[in-house]
Amino acid sequence: MDKFIPLSVPNIKGNELKYVTNAIETEWVSTAGPYISEFEDLLKEYVGASYAVACQNGTSGLHLALQACGVKAGDMVIVPTLTFIAAVNPVRYAHAEPVFMDCDDTLTMDPLKVKEFCEEECTFADGVLTHKKTNRKVKALVVVHVFGNMADMPAILDIAKQYNLRVIEDATEALGTRYTEGELEGKYAGTMGDMGVYSFNGNKIITTGGGGMIVSNDEELAEHARHLSTQAKADVLYFDHDEIGYNYRMTNIQAALGLGQLEQLETFIQTKEENYKEYQKQGIVLLPFRKGIRTNYWFYSFMCENRDELIKNLSEKMIQSRPVWKLIHTLKPYEGAECYKIEKAVYYYERIVNLPCSTNLTKEDVACVAESIKELQK
Repeated sequence: MDKFIPLSVPNIKGNELKYVTNAIETEWVSTAGPYISEFEDLLKEYVGASYAVACQNGTSGLHLALQACGVKAGDMVIVPTLTFIAAVNPVRYAHAEPVFMDCDDTLTMDPLKVKEFCEEECTFADGVLTHKKTNRKVKALVVVHVFGNMADMPAILDIAKQYNLRVIEDATEALGTRYTEGELEGKYAGTMGDMGVYSFNGNKIITTGGGGMIVSNDEELAEHARHLSTQAKADVLYFDHDEIGYNYRMTNIQAALGLGQLEQLETFIQTKEENYKEYQKQGIVLLPFRKGIRTNYWFYSFMCENRDELIKNLSEKMIQSRPVWKLIHTLKPYEGAECYKIEKAVYYYERIVNLPCSTNLTKEDVACVAESIKELQK
């Protein structure tokens, strides 16, 4: 074949150019301008959150969330090992230490093992969870909604309540995913913990080129994050700063692009669902998503025993695919970090291949990918 089929690329065919052009023509191009607050307002309305803070990317959003939630040097934060490293690096930015957790069959954090860790490896007294081995305080939990799937939030929230843990939802891959049944029916990924974070990187379901958003139903947490994102200015005119802050605010141009994308989000989700089902029709069995949710179908996961061979074969046919991320606890920056009973993550790491899933993917593209997979599987 002579057509390249990418893994996941932007789809910019709405009002993006109109809004960005307006931002440029009015010369509101930096971290001030009307599109930023408009994007914040529309996104928080979409997901049903009380507050939203636009930032430079999902990574900066997680850093701000950890800071706002009071994570300090020497504290511990429970994190998954099966995720992109950007979900964990902000823990180190805050000079805290990660505790790596296994996944369940949804690829998201296993709440049963989280509970076991709290019960068996820690003590809980006076509202403080303390890790026995290191005597560090366990302050928070970062749960990632992997590939648009929903983590088991009822279980996660119960554990957090029992052990007085802050919950930060890394919903960078899950904008639009929501519960459709159960006690959290109608709740969107990112809105159930203390703070949630979205990403608008180029490969996400909507993009601002690079950008992110923090949401929360806690005004104090949200406003603290906003304060930190603009260099912690206590007095703008006289340059009075009351904390160490960051240059993490989104630009007006990015927000303009985001508005045009957000207008198309539901259409994008519908297209991703249709392509997911088209793979199945073509005989390609993909990992399912959790029951009782409407997922955004961000990434499609194919399980095989010949992962590397398949990726190489598809590449030779000009089809881009990729393995799931290398488990973070195995990476050099995290050598010696605390881990707890990591088993399933290893199994899935060795077998998952992500297949093309862009919102401009055609049925013909899906058929081409499917046929190439079946050829190798023979």
